[in-house]
Amino acid sequence: MIQTNVVVDAKGSACPMPIIKTKKAMNDLEPGQVLEVQATDKGSTADIQAWAQSTGNQYVGTVEEGDVLKHYLRKASGEDKEVKKHPNVITNEELQKKMEENKNILVLDVRESAEFAFSHIPNATSIPLGELEKHIEELNKEDEIYVVCRTGNRSDLAAQKLTKAGFKHVVNVVPGMSEWNDSTEKSVN
Repeated sequence: MIQTNVVVDAKGSACPMPIIKTKKAMNDLEPGQVLEVQATDKGSTADIQAWAQSTGNQYVGTVEEGDVLKHYLRKASGEDKEVKKHPNVITNEELQKKMEENKNILVLDVRESAEFAFSHIPNATSIPLGELEKHIEELNKEDEIYVVCRTGNRSDLAAQKLTKAGFKHVVNVVPGMSEWNDSTEKSVN
């Protein structure tokens, strides 16, 4: 049994709620204490790993018990620092206008494949955040890449990863698919 200081119940919650609950609970912990986040959202594993990395906290691991994912994080020192954000941001409306002007721009959707399957921007490329490092070589470092997720959080983390990997023109789309008002496609019938 893994010793924890606090348990957060995020079961039944979808992105971004597991991260919001994690951040709130983490703020109340002392450095070195361990947090257990219980979630049923399969995308929460990649989200929590990426969040921990961007905030300097330690992602310890995940244990799967039936439908419940138990994520373990250890609070690091210096957590009071503000979470860094990717500096290049564009609104949904600005992206829609760019897409009208140039049909060949790359929209990278970093949501889970199930989210992408049910609704995505036409011609978007799907690479879930948790698989980005594994597929990063499939992308051209010189392309203008517009990264989208449901709310702008996962896409922010993905934009930071791409920039750190040497990509020159990476833009985070905010607020993302949760408020996308233009046409969409789906991959399932």
